[in-house]
Amino acid sequence: MPKLYTQGGNTMILQSVLTCPYCGFQKEETMPTDACVYFYECTNCHKLLRPKKGDCCVFCSFGSVPCPPIQQQGEKGSCCQESDAHEKE
Repeated sequence: MPKLYTQGGNTMILQSVLTCPYCGFQKEETMPTDACVYFYECTNCHKLLRPKKGDCCVFCSFGSVPCPPIQQQGEKGSCCQESDAHEKE
């Protein structure tokens, strides 16, 4: 059963399966409710995953479930302050 988190009357799913775009490896991870995950190292190929341009975090780019703030706020929400620091290559 997935971990759930309730905030402001909204229930959010905290588990997301990240799929590495390089090797296809999948791993279930628990998403934080108080932080934005800009970088994630694939435990199989060890490549560093970064959000796609326009996405706020790796869960929104490569996860089966978007991050909790996006679940709560909708597509226009964000788990982080507006910043392009995570979009730089």
